This record gives sequence, structure tokens and C-alpha cells, in this order.
Amino acid sequence: MKRSFLWLLLLPLAAFSQTALQEIQADIHRSASNYLAYPEPVGVVQTPAPKGYKPFYFSHYARHGSRWHIGEGDYRRPFETLKRAARQGKLTAEGQRVLTVLDSVYRMSRGRLGELTPLGALQHRGIARRMVNNFPEIFRHKNLEVNARSTIVIRCILSMMNEALELQTENPTVRITSDASQHDMYYMNYEVDDRLGAYRKNPEIGKAMAAYRREHLDAGRLMGVIFNDAQYVADSVKAESLWNQIFNVAANMQSLETDMDLYGLFTTEECYRKWAIDNMYWYMYYGPSHLTKGKMPFYEANLLRNILETADSCLKLPQPSATLRFGHEVVVMPLACLLELDNYGKTYYDFENLDAQWRNYKVFPMASNIQWVFYKKKGSDDILVKILLNEHETRLPVASDVAPYYHWKDVEAYYRAKLDNFKFD
Repeated sequence: MKRSFLWLLLLPLAAFSQTALQEIQADIHRSASNYLAYPEPVGVVQTPAPKGYKPFYFSHYARHGSRWHIGEGDYRRPFETLKRAARQGKLTAEGQRVLTVLDSVYRMSRGRLGELTPLGALQHRGIARRMVNNFPEIFRHKNLEVNARSTIVIRCILSMMNEALELQTENPTVRITSDASQHDMYYMNYEVDDRLGAYRKNPEIGKAMAAYRREHLDAGRLMGVIFNDAQYVADSVKAESLWNQIFNVAANMQSLETDMDLYGLFTTEECYRKWAIDNMYWYMYYGPSHLTKGKMPFYEANLLRNILETADSCLKLPQPSATLRFGHEVVVMPLACLLELDNYGKTYYDFENLDAQWRNYKVFPMASNIQWVFYKKKGSDDILVKILLNEHETRLPVASDVAPYYHWKDVEAYYRAKLDNFKFD
């Protein structure tokens, strides 16, 4: 009991031992928010399970790996703005360099919009290898059956394929069934609910976001780096839009096979401020913000029910098994909030200090994943479960004498009651 209580006390301190600014200073790529390439866990040690308990069933929801930008305009718009300025002699030498980089990336993206990059494939292969190494009782079992499902988006299907192929390489006897069908989209990526969507139309959200953006984003310095004529910028350039467009290209380049870089255009403080704006956006529209009455995580109610019901079925099987799901960050984020992993289910009212407790890059980088690992003990009906967020053990909103392991009966009862008690206001 003492060990578990101490673990609960120390984990949040360890998770936030640095400020968000310090973490971004240590790795500027974190400022990319959902464009962050998956940070492979290094030196992460799994807490040993209580004596006699062995992994038996594995369930996860994973985001696709690193991808290209989805919209052609993400590359075209900043390129055309700078190309137009270049024709009129309005770019500095640095502006010409930026134009060259934007031109190159735009060309590289043609025919690749929204697709998985080679890095994205490697990310899921690495995750699969660590699944095998961390839980060999499941993934090296000679009678292992894996059920893999994906959304109908090609980058998710390819992510599923790469993870499955790596599992097959590690265990040639595994039997994998896979599917990607509209049939499963009601829980794999549920987007249509007018009642939930109505909460996002609260005008106070737009006001809060606009005020926060005015306070935190200043495009002036970068415009002076790129353009040689301030009046031209004032008359012909939508400075804030261009700033965001270039930043988003820079942020996503970490997912590509290129040595080109645009992050050097931005100061660390600017990167942090841009990230803080995005962090607030994701909290408002996908997290438990009071401005949406904390309802947004319930977009994943169908998914959570599927996870619970599938686990109940698979835990009755005579041999280990696994259920793998592949989708998107717009699911991973609200699911983490619905599960109340660590601090992500809490409501925060002080937006200026939101980043002290709520940091999106810890939740939904490319290839982000939420893993459920179930443990059985011979001669006992008690089942334990732990949940990993991006392969790191998390705290659940349930009391436990063996944390980070939790008694499944308590976890299931808590989440089923939460789903059953949900009401629209």
C-alpha cells in the first residue's frame, strides 16, 4: 500500500518537473503539437506486476504514424505568397531561402497529401517490437490471435499493416485478422453528433481564443526577416496567416525524409507561444473545458464501450489475444480525457496557466497510442489492468492498492457508470 501511495504522489511531479517552455527549449519539435513525430520512449521501465500476475490480453487505440499535410493549400498558400513577393523584389536573402524550401517541400508533397511517410511506418514497427518485448506472454504466445481494425483512411490502414507485419516477424505463428470498414466508423472515428457539436458553438470559445491569440502571437518580427518592404507587407500580406502557414510547414517537416529546416526562422519564445495557442485550441474543442461543459470527451463514448465490451469477451478466452485499433489524434485526445488519464480529464479555468497541467504534445503525437494491458493470476478470479499513454504508465481515476495496476472490476465499474450517467444539458 505504501509503495502505491508514494507512486501516486510522485508521478505528477515527475511528469511536470519542467515547465512547457523548458520542455520546448529542450526539444523545439514539441511545439508542433499534433505534428510532433512520435518520441520513441527511451529508458522507460515497466513497473513489475504483482506477484503471480501475467499479461493475458492487450487492447489499444493508436493514431496513424507520421504523415504529409492533408490539404494541398497547406503547402501552396505560403509558397505562392512568397513567390508573388519575389517577382516584385520584396524578399530578403533569407526570404529567398525560405521560398526555395517551400518550393521543394511543395513539390515533394504532390500526390502524397495525407499519406503515411516512411517515418510513420517505422514508428508503428517500433511500437510493435516494444509491445512484444514488454509483454512477451501475450505477443510471443504460439496461439496468439490478433484482431486489427482501422478507419477507412489509407494512412491508418498502412499503419495497421506495418504494426501487424512487425508482429508477424516477431512471432510467425500469430494469426492476424484485419479490417477497415465504414461498419466500424461509429466507434473508430465518430464525428457526427449535433448535440455534442452544439457545445462547440458557444460564442465564448471564439472570444477566449481570439483574446488569447492576440496576446500570444506577433507576426511582425518574422515578416521583417522575410520581406524587405514593411509597406508591402502591410498592403499585400496577411501576416498572421502567413506566419501560421510557414510554422505549420516547419512543424510537419520533422515527419519527412529531408534535411531542410524552417524551424530556425522562429525564436524559442515564438514557438512556445504558438504551441500555447494550439494547446488551448485542443483543450477547448476536444478536452473537458468548462466552455463546452466538459462534454467533448464523450465523443468517444462508443469507442470506450467497444473497448470495455471487447475486453470482457476476450478475457474469457482460453489463450492470450490482442485487439488493435488504428485511427486519428481527434480520437486519441478526447479518449485520454474521457479515461481521465493523469491530469487530462480535469477542467482548468485559468487559460493563462493551462500549460502547467495540460500539454497536448504528451498525448497525441504522430503514432500516439493508448494501450490497455490485462493481467491474470492462476487460481484467482481477480484481473488487473494498467493503461499506458504512449508507452508510459498512467494514473487512473480509480483507487488501487497496486497502482499503476488497477483491479479490472473497479475500472470497468467506474467507466460504465460514467457512460451510463452522461446527460446532455
